Amino acid sequence: MRAMNRLFVAYKPPFIGSNSFLSRLKRKYGVKSAGFSGILDPFAKGALIVAFGQYTRLFNYLAKTPKIYRATLWLGAHSESLDIERITRIDQTPRLNPQTIETALSLFSGEIEQYPPIFSAIKINGVRSYELARKGKEAAIKSRKVCVYGLKLVAYSHPFITFEAAVSEGCYIRSLGRDLALNLDCAGSLSALERLSEGRFCFENEKALNPLEFIDLKRNRYLGEQADLRCGKPLDIKRFLVQENGDYLIESEGFFTIVSIFNAAITYKLGRINLLA
Repeated sequence: MRAMNRLFVAYKPPFIGSNSFLSRLKRKYGVKSAGFSGILDPFAKGALIVAFGQYTRLFNYLAKTPKIYRATLWLGAHSESLDIERITRIDQTPRLNPQTIETALSLFSGEIEQYPPIFSAIKINGVRSYELARKGKEAAIKSRKVCVYGLKLVAYSHPFITFEAAVSEGCYIRSLGRDLALNLDCAGSLSALERLSEGRFCFENEKALNPLEFIDLKRNRYLGEQADLRCGKPLDIKRFLVQENGDYLIESEGFFTIVSIFNAAITYKLGRINLLA
């Protein structure tokens, strides 16, 4: 298999795990080293940020907020996983006034407290919550604070509500759907979920992206020997254009690196990353 540096957005189809989909991409491109950011539930579809080679080390530095989703909530549907895969019962629910739905959506704005689904990848004492749930064991998941930047009603065809959500990382749309249904005095589970984008990342037929356009760090310049950067040698604080504390992206010809400055000490957060495959 070839060594290749590549960053792009793939489109995961529904009813396949993100890891299985990544295996398909590795075979398609003939690469061995690959990874993705922002796992999608098996039933969900949409934008998945994928990286090959050295670019797999960049996920923590990419600007990926807000995440935008389109979801369809099935009113009256009971599901342990809060989605279409584990529906156990469907209740009849009364038709709603669209204004009632709009009002319920408006309650989710800014920073909110949210309980993630028991079928999630959150670890409880070192074990994934979904592993405990599948064994019928109780998973005591703690609530977390997430941010909802915007919710809007797209369509309502009873008993299905389609809405779009712009949220922070860590927000579960399945939980958002459950809580929306509760505010409408019924149960509810997602029948469809699509991720439209993450930050400026959106699906463009797997077009190769320049990572420098998506790294969410301040830029700095090292005015000393560029060979020192290339080889990962100790760097002199006096030769930096900006010497204040912080993490910085340093560009050089054909490669880049990420360093941290703290009290005049220089630490490599990421060693040399080649811009060319």
